[in-house]
This record gives sequence, structure tokens and C-alpha cells, in this order.
Amino acid sequence: MSAAHVLVPVGESSTLRQTVSYVVRRAVEDGTPVTIHFVYPLSSRGTVGDEQAEANDLLERIELWVSEDLEGIDHGIDVATATIGADEYLFSPGDYADTIADYADAKGIDTLVLDPEYHPSGTTPLLPALEWELRGTGLDVEEAPVEREARRTRLVRRSGTGQFLLLFGLSLGFYLFLAGDPTPYNLVTGTASAAVVAATLWHVSLTGPVRPRQFAAQFGRMCLYAPYLLYEIAVANVQIAYVVLHPSLPIDPEVIEFDADVWSTLPVATLANSITLTPGTLTVDVENRHFTIHTLTEGSRADLLDGGLERAVRFVFYGRRAARSPTPGEREEVEE
Repeated sequence: MSAAHVLVPVGESSTLRQTVSYVVRRAVEDGTPVTIHFVYPLSSRGTVGDEQAEANDLLERIELWVSEDLEGIDHGIDVATATIGADEYLFSPGDYADTIADYADAKGIDTLVLDPEYHPSGTTPLLPALEWELRGTGLDVEEAPVEREARRTRLVRRSGTGQFLLLFGLSLGFYLFLAGDPTPYNLVTGTASAAVVAATLWHVSLTGPVRPRQFAAQFGRMCLYAPYLLYEIAVANVQIAYVVLHPSLPIDPEVIEFDADVWSTLPVATLANSITLTPGTLTVDVENRHFTIHTLTEGSRADLLDGGLERAVRFVFYGRRAARSPTPGEREEVEE
């Protein structure tokens, strides 16, 4: 790792502390002056607000860790920290790789060290794809050889009051929506039912902390998405009715596959169910973000690959800028 500059992309992980120590130790062993750059790539969801504050806090901790590791050692090591990608929407491994590579190019950096548990998008494991993309930029990429914690999948997770209250509120709201009339009887039975649901599913249904501002924004965008989805369902109903009533029955069934630009459980489930609710398309299987869809007609395939539903779901969960991503059809053309 003999280089004047070393770049380390960082994010919260169980092995980040060991990775920092490894990079510092290697720099000390090389015995040549070096600047270690720790950079935190920001997603579009964190260009302002909570993620920016979390990034600054993490970078400050890293500076403290480096100081601890270098205490009492005669060295020529400098540390630089920065957040990057604030002006872009970072979603795919290619997006993160391009932003990291741009920073490296601007600073004249050739060497990059990756934390083996680095997940830039949060919980989604992107490291293998990210490492492959980074190697394609010409950088000398090394994965820090640190010991990982044993992975144990747990059905039950730690949850706070926020998760319970959110699940209770959603359950109660759905109950009253179905009841149609907030009578005292419906309020009492709805409250009891929501409490049972929240107590039963509290630790298994929600995967992360509740952030009120983020949830409020997503809920507002979901309210815009609902009429859009109803419109798409209505249009598809008319199209399928025409096909069914046509004397020649012009169907052309085909199964297609594509990788959707949505990550994590809830966005993927929302897109999969939206596709199934739209007549003419049926979600057969979803593995991670790889979708297998049965389409009834050429028109339903064209609409699906045009990416209207996918972009709408991205808008709901990731914001307005996320809706500008390439469609499934455009991504297929690039791959070809």
C-alpha cells in the first residue's frame, strides 16, 4: 500500500474500526509520508438533514480513532475527511463508484481500501458489485483483511417505541378505513385490534428506526402515488377488456426478467404488488431486486419496460430526483 494518498470510503459498519486501524498500521509500516482520505458518499436521501449530520459525526470519530492509533508514534501521516456525492443521486453501485472515482481523480489518488462490511446504501449488500465497478475505473482496490463478526440471522429484532406506535397507528387507520365510519364501537374494536397487531408484529415487521420527517415525506408521496396507481389500473383494465372482447383474442403471453432500481424490502414489495395489481402483468418471482414478470400482451410488456410504476415507487421512497433514473427498457439497451 505504498502510496502518497490512500482513499477509504466509509459508512457505519461492524468492521469500520478495524479497517481504520489496518489502514493506519499499513501506512506506518510503509514508512513514507501519506495522506489517508476518509470519504462518506451521501445518498440523495441524505444530502441535507439526518444523514449529513450522521456523516459528520462518523468522520469525527474516525479522526479520533486515527489519533488513538498514532499516539506515541513518529509518523508522516495526514488525515483528510469529506462527504461526497451531495449534488448527485447515488443509488446503484455504478453511481457510488463514479463519485468515489471522481474524488480520487481530483486528489490524484490511485489506491483505495474497502471495508469488507461497507454497505453504502444502508442495509443492502453492494460491496461485490461496488468493488467490481471501482476496479473498472483503474483504481488499485484492496479489501481490508479484517475479521468479520459471525452473521446470525434473527427473526426478532430490537425495536423501540417508535416502531410500535407507527405499526399501531397504521393498523388503526387501516381498520377505520375498512370500517368506513368512526363510531365508538369501531374506535374501541379498532384500537384493540391495532394493539394486538402491533404487539404481535412489533419486532418482526419494521426493519429500521422510525424517522418522523422521512416517514411524513414518504407518506405524502404515497398519497400522490395511490391515485396514479389507480389510474394505471383503470387504463390497463380497458386495454385488457379490449383484448378479451376482440374476436381474434390478440394475446402474446411472455415471461420477462429485469433488475429493478429499488432496494430494501418495502420498496421492492410495493413495486411487485403494484405490478400484480395492474391487469396484464403478474409478478411471478422476486429475488433481491431481480423481478420475473408474466405479461399477457405486447402492450403490457412495453408499459412495464417503460418504467412508469418503477419510477413512481422510487419517487415515493427516495424522492423526486430518484424518479429520473433510466427505465428498465433503457437499462436493457445499455447492457446489450
